[in-house]
Amino acid sequence: MRTLVDIPNDLIRSLAELGARSKRPRAALIREAIAEYLANHRASPAEDAFGLWGDAAADGLKYQRKARAEW
Repeated sequence: MRTLVDIPNDLIRSLAELGARSKRPRAALIREAIAEYLANHRASPAEDAFGLWGDAAADGLKYQRKARAEW
């Protein structure tokens, strides 16, 4: 998919220099940078679940007994 993005000239120059040194196209460098950024900023499963119950201050043992009583 093509996307239009405004990139400052100084970053374009830096990308061009890096591309020339590594003999890789600018688009490949941008895709790699985005993939690396997303990998480094993705929430862990624990962070995804944190706060899932919100303000429900339920007693864990009572909840467990209630859930097992339904079986």
